[in-house]
Amino acid sequence: MAHGMASLPCLILLREFGKKIHLMSSCLFSVDTAKKDIVFLLDGSDGTRNGFPAMLDFVKRVVEKLNVGPNNDRVSVVQYSRDAEIHFYLNTYTTRQDILDTVRGLRHRGGRPLNTGAALQYVRDNAFTNSSGSRRLQGVPQMLILLNGGRSFDNVDTPASALKQQGVYVIGIGTRNSDTRELQKISYDPSYTLSVSDFTDLPSAQEQLSSVMNTVLTRATPITPPKTGKKVTDFYFPRQPAGKDIVFLLDGSDGTRTGFPAVKDFVQRVVETLSVDDNKDRVSVVQYSKEPAAQFYLNTYTTKGDILDTVRGLRHKGGRPLNTGAALQYLRDNVFTASAGSRLQEGVPQVLVLISGGRSFDSVDAPASALKELGVLTFAIGTRSADSKELQKISHDPSYALTVSEFTDLPNVQQQLQSSVEAVVIEVSPESPPVPGMLTSMAPYRPDRYMICLTYTEARKISVKFV
Repeated sequence: MAHGMASLPCLILLREFGKKIHLMSSCLFSVDTAKKDIVFLLDGSDGTRNGFPAMLDFVKRVVEKLNVGPNNDRVSVVQYSRDAEIHFYLNTYTTRQDILDTVRGLRHRGGRPLNTGAALQYVRDNAFTNSSGSRRLQGVPQMLILLNGGRSFDNVDTPASALKQQGVYVIGIGTRNSDTRELQKISYDPSYTLSVSDFTDLPSAQEQLSSVMNTVLTRATPITPPKTGKKVTDFYFPRQPAGKDIVFLLDGSDGTRTGFPAVKDFVQRVVETLSVDDNKDRVSVVQYSKEPAAQFYLNTYTTKGDILDTVRGLRHKGGRPLNTGAALQYLRDNVFTASAGSRLQEGVPQVLVLISGGRSFDSVDAPASALKELGVLTFAIGTRSADSKELQKISHDPSYALTVSEFTDLPNVQQQLQSSVEAVVIEVSPESPPVPGMLTSMAPYRPDRYMICLTYTEARKISVKFV
């Protein structure tokens, strides 16, 4: 199949953790991954004058990665301060070079105050429309990338909600002068909010943006029924996850006393992005040193406010030695259980976030394996005092082990953690009902399996067992 075509042949693969990948069905339907409509909304107010060249450079870097064409990716750029102004629409240019040339020549708008709310309403009414080149009604994913350098003077609530209702996936990128909570409110999901110190640091966020965009495409890509007339049997449908159970395991040993406030602050930051109040996400916190102690279970609190208040009031446990192995076993036996609020048997993804500041005194091998067998997705974050190989062994996958110099640097890995969790949760979530009118034979969901969709070219790069 030629490069750049809108529909790519897919393999639907079922992988059992720790085992080979088994092909369940192939060429049963096509997933349209090759096209998306992207609008960049740039803060052009007085406060961003010095950073505007870096902003333009970032837009060019992103565009260079796209497959621009009338039937592939389309791009629009809007700049705003007090009022919004569209530089070009989604259907203005059909080549990457034309877009790059235009972006290169953009001038800073200037002006104040910064009316982000009005700008969001403007792009909804003028950029994401059929006449402006939007292909929303054709099922093409719609993305808005907001580059912002300050708090909005007007209210963003209503226009942000309107964009979400229209199905626009908003990704907010802000500097230290931005209002983080405001950006989280604007973004389609709080985890889609990225932060940099200033606009010259935007290149450091490009990989995170790519990760979020891939997550969006996983969520937004429609499943197209086959046109061959073949019957479709024994396959899985991806869906947006309904929620997750997250357990934080915190190192409370003597060596982490000075860093514990930063650990609690990190937990609060992550909880802020979760959907607790509508009972999608559940949270538990366990602290350990020589022995573990559950601060609260997955079914203890049902509101985000209660969780944040409790985390804020946690006291450092202290003690030694650091028995991480015993703590992992404790979680398996006492926290990831139905009586403690775990929805494992209902197919809800189980996530463990370990924050460690040292090497374990006891062995982690058996309990780490037991959690993987249970289907728990473990992410481990360690400081320079931790054993990186041990953390990789504990993590569900070695790539899920993150490192910081010290606990005060935890904010630097927050977006990386959230993007990884989001991507994994989508993979392990139960299947959605079949497309109406399609003959299916659905296998029961098992939490130790997840679905992957690959093109034939990608599939040849891995070991695939045909069954």
